[in-house]
Amino acid sequence: MLKNDNIKEMITAEETDTLQEIMNIAFGRAASDLAEYIDIFVILSPPQIKVLQAFDLPSYLNNEIKDYDKVSVVEQNFWGKFKGNAFLVFPSGTGKRMISLFDSENKFFDSEPTHELEKETFLEIGNILIGACIGKIAELLGDVTTYSPPRVVVENSLRGVVYDNLSDPDNLAIVLRTVFEFNEKNVSGYMFILTKQESFAWLKTAVYKFLEQYK
Repeated sequence: MLKNDNIKEMITAEETDTLQEIMNIAFGRAASDLAEYIDIFVILSPPQIKVLQAFDLPSYLNNEIKDYDKVSVVEQNFWGKFKGNAFLVFPSGTGKRMISLFDSENKFFDSEPTHELEKETFLEIGNILIGACIGKIAELLGDVTTYSPPRVVVENSLRGVVYDNLSDPDNLAIVLRTVFEFNEKNVSGYMFILTKQESFAWLKTAVYKFLEQYK
């Protein structure tokens, strides 16, 4: 088991700063894509990067969203040299407001059960935000990514969803995290990108090559 000091040495301050800049570009692309699709402005907080042992992820994530009693989660796996899991996390009860992003007149409420519309809406937003963000990170680092179909877990705890994705609790993970807001609808949530340990060596090399372009 690695000590905290050894974990910190896995990624340098320069690499962290570069990843944050790459994330800023990628999240900006994701927000732009969503704005084009549903004509809404997304506000993103400055991204944060943290290196953790996998068994610490559930407690870390639950602490991040401690103000959310229950959550709705969109989870999607991605593969390439850059591989891992992405999670969009919304507080419980935002489903109807999310539907109105796509259906301002609520004209579909009578034709389909509301919970199904909520699920479809979360999937649409997940496809756009996760796909654009991961795709741009991969592009900037010279990789090509494939995805699993997104999965929606409504009214559940994030801890259980994360545990389902821990193949080896002793592994390390880099957590890329931002907070996003749809101000017009008073909706906010989190995006977490968890990269797997086998991506570390490639990621450090890719970040170095990215930096070399500007030296």
